[in-house]
Amino acid sequence: MPQLIPILTINGSDGAGVVGVQADVRTISALGGYALTAITSVTTQNENGEISIKDLPSEMIIGQVRAIVKESHPKVVKIGLVRDASTIKLLKNEIVAAQNIVLVPGIFSSEGKQLVSDEVISVIKKHLLPMTTLLILRSNEAEKMLDIKIKTDDDMIEAARTFIDMGAESVLLRASKHNDGLLTALLYESENSHFFTSHNTEGWQKHGVGGAISSAIATRLAFGDNILTAIDKAHDYMHKQVVYAVSEKVQHSRKTVVYNKFMSLVSENYHKCHDVSFYANKLCVSTRYLSQVTNDVVGISPKQLISDYIIKEAKILLESTNYSVQEISDKLGFSSQSAFSSFFFKNEKETPSAYRLK
Repeated sequence: MPQLIPILTINGSDGAGVVGVQADVRTISALGGYALTAITSVTTQNENGEISIKDLPSEMIIGQVRAIVKESHPKVVKIGLVRDASTIKLLKNEIVAAQNIVLVPGIFSSEGKQLVSDEVISVIKKHLLPMTTLLILRSNEAEKMLDIKIKTDDDMIEAARTFIDMGAESVLLRASKHNDGLLTALLYESENSHFFTSHNTEGWQKHGVGGAISSAIATRLAFGDNILTAIDKAHDYMHKQVVYAVSEKVQHSRKTVVYNKFMSLVSENYHKCHDVSFYANKLCVSTRYLSQVTNDVVGISPKQLISDYIIKEAKILLESTNYSVQEISDKLGFSSQSAFSSFFFKNEKETPSAYRLK
């Protein structure tokens, strides 16, 4: 059997498995990497349901990392939640030889609670940023780290440049809400700016999505992708596994599984097939049963789910690329530009060209 590529995640433990080390292992393994772990903290819950974070002693964290690096030589190290300043100062000496370091400092929880102290933020900036291949953080975390406000695309670029000046090789800023109805992300590397936008504001802000996409990016970097390609492939994975998935419900467990497989197939094939029957055949179910599944799980027909997915991708291409309408039509699997324009107008009440000019 081929040797799996080792990827080390240094992160907190989450007993529910939605975030932290457990989620990192799941993502890295799903993409074909060999997940190695060093746990920095554990979560506990009291009888009132209140959750607290307990940090492991510094010598225990460093001991884990030192043993793994010596034995397995991970190709990429992902650094997540580390809440102790002295640990961070020691950690940099243990991972300095890693080919790629992905830093995801986890300053805020998805609910907006600050997870690390201001002292730790300062130490991260001084000791980890200068050795970081890719810094990944939400816009609100960038605001906290730099004591600024991000209200425009130019503000995102300026923030990214500041992180580059502090030593990071590249920066991915996520989940900025300054554009109405959109989430905006920015990859900044080598003076080049790559913007990404999404209308799926709910999906990309789900609990655990940030940790999962950073682990996916780290895995793709370990496989030899450049940063932009790694992000593109991680984005594709997230579309299939997280953003369009729904949690299993006991009363609909079978239907939920079918629904998630259906959306995974849509994300893989939307650019070449738009027919419900194609997906029903792939799932070995009838079109009628597939309609029952999607209506029961999310209250939407499979045809509309396919259309919604195509529309989201069309909007991204119209907003963030210079492709012509004809080229976008081809990329989305339409027989002609006219067919694509008619489809877009039916769903959005305006032409693709008019949408692009807004």
